[in-house]
Amino acid sequence: MGHHRSARVADLIKKEVSEIIQHELKDPRIGFVTVTLVDVSIDLRHAQVYFSVLGTKLDQEKSLKSLQKATGFIRTKLGPRIKLRHIPELLFRYDESFDYAQRISNVINSLEIKDSENNEIESSFKRREQEG
Repeated sequence: MGHHRSARVADLIKKEVSEIIQHELKDPRIGFVTVTLVDVSIDLRHAQVYFSVLGTKLDQEKSLKSLQKATGFIRTKLGPRIKLRHIPELLFRYDESFDYAQRISNVINSLEIKDSENNEIESSFKRREQEG
């Protein structure tokens, strides 16, 4: 029963934190941030907020530092939006799953290119064997 509640609270926190970041947080150091996942502890005291940001590694670091500094403001804005006795402590983490997926995609693409090059070389050899 508690797991279902923490999952519902996590979804609500994700939605509301996204809204707060996009519409109420006026920090220019925060880039185009997307909240990707919120993981709430069973006792609802702690929430890890995973985010991605469009940009370079430096943009990611700036956004993370800015979000960490804005944690108090975000929790204050979150209070009236979600009806809980205690607003969870927010811990922001950069979501590396998108970077990982991009690396895998790049590897697959490079393998496909090498495979097509090998096929071209093989067909060239076969043509030469047939001609010669």
